[in-house]
Amino acid sequence: MRGQTVFPFFQPPDGRVGRGRLVAQVAPRMAPAALRVPNPVHAPQIALQFPQSSPHIFVHEGARQTFERRLRAAAPGPVVLAVTDNVHSMVSFARRRGILRARVHLMFLDAPASVQEALVRYIVRGDRAGSQVVGRYIDANGHRIKATRPVLRALNTKGRHHDLLSIFHEVNTKYFGSTVDALVAWGHARGRPRRKKPRSTIKLGSYSAVERLIRIHPNLDRCWVPRYFVQFIIYHEMLHHVIPASRGAGRALLHPPEFRQREGQFRQYERAVQWEKSHIGRILRF
Repeated sequence: MRGQTVFPFFQPPDGRVGRGRLVAQVAPRMAPAALRVPNPVHAPQIALQFPQSSPHIFVHEGARQTFERRLRAAAPGPVVLAVTDNVHSMVSFARRRGILRARVHLMFLDAPASVQEALVRYIVRGDRAGSQVVGRYIDANGHRIKATRPVLRALNTKGRHHDLLSIFHEVNTKYFGSTVDALVAWGHARGRPRRKKPRSTIKLGSYSAVERLIRIHPNLDRCWVPRYFVQFIIYHEMLHHVIPASRGAGRALLHPPEFRQREGQFRQYERAVQWEKSHIGRILRF
């Protein structure tokens, strides 16, 4: 009723590890060893001017060199390491003219030592067990991969009664340490169709992983909808950004036990759930 997300991991052959079509795996924070230029959609006040040749990420050179030394210690011959902000290929490598050239996503710069060691084994020796460790790490860190589809339409965050961007920042600070880098906007209002009877269901919020975008149904932009309830819906969608979905009985479980446990940590959880039960009929009538 509140939302879902899609976009996971697969491992193609020939020295590449990437993302495929499963359920998104996301974790709660960006790598401190690399920074992505802020999305200007929600940061218009930051006047960043860069030449076209400038990178879209800033990489801590010390962290890059540290991992490059790990590779050099394990690989025969010279090594050249590049850090990327790729969307599909998280790891790629090839040996040309005796030089091992590797490209790894920025998420690996501050990965645990065990993950970096597995990545070294995979790059240097093609170690299968190492590739599985790397794959699970990518699965758990999909939040560090930038959106695969740009948001082309203007985003409306300020409603008549609720300012979604203000609420998003408040929830992000209180519950996620300001680490969720998603976008938020009101859904597009449509003309009221002619109905013989009122609708029976409504999706109050949704999360698009390919856009990193949370949309909130415009029916919630009412003076009688309390701010804490809008906070709860945004919090729920932000959890889809930070909690991996799981698979069970051959299908995706969008709200695994960890999700439900974290959802219950919302400070006004019971109040919000009760308010929804008491007012869902009124929301459906619009």
